[in-house]
Amino acid sequence: MELKKTAGRPRVVIIGGGFAGINLAKKLKDKPVEVLLLDKHNYHTFQPLLYQVAMGYIEADSIAFPLRRIFGKQKNFTFNLADVKKINPEKNTITADIGEIAYDYLVIATGADTNFFGNKQIEHFAMPMKNVGEALNIRSFMLQNLEKAVIQTDPGERDALLTFVVVGGGPTGVELSGALAEIRNHVLTDDYPSLKTEDMEV
Repeated sequence: MELKKTAGRPRVVIIGGGFAGINLAKKLKDKPVEVLLLDKHNYHTFQPLLYQVAMGYIEADSIAFPLRRIFGKQKNFTFNLADVKKINPEKNTITADIGEIAYDYLVIATGADTNFFGNKQIEHFAMPMKNVGEALNIRSFMLQNLEKAVIQTDPGERDALLTFVVVGGGPTGVELSGALAEIRNHVLTDDYPSLKTEDMEV
């Protein structure tokens, strides 16, 4: 597939439908350019609320907004679902799973991935939280641990199941720790009467 350019208008290709990519595309509304946004997903994730998805406070679709709907009235905007494989600066093109795409200006706004700072053990055992899928994995893991703790007779195993360690003291880590503490203080004994508040440690 080859995406044709509009004659006489430079094409701005933005890779990534996060906050940076979306805000740039909005700023280019009504400008004499053609905006093409590419992302692996057809929705924008409102990452500040990922911790609420992870703790089961809200559903995942509450923080996922369709990219096409966001730009429904922007005439110089196009979105394509694509996984970018390679940038070819010598030809001003990018190679994606949907084909070769030409650009006049290229913006890479792919966001960040979890940084384990070279610690392979943490990378192997920890659960990152940068997208909806990872937040849902944490939710499932937490609930499974609570269910297992209810029927666990070995005190050491039970302690392990009810101990939650959050690595990272930025906004997300603090919010996640606080949400876990709220579950311990206000939900645990109601939903799991055989467990005590002091059994769970964050």
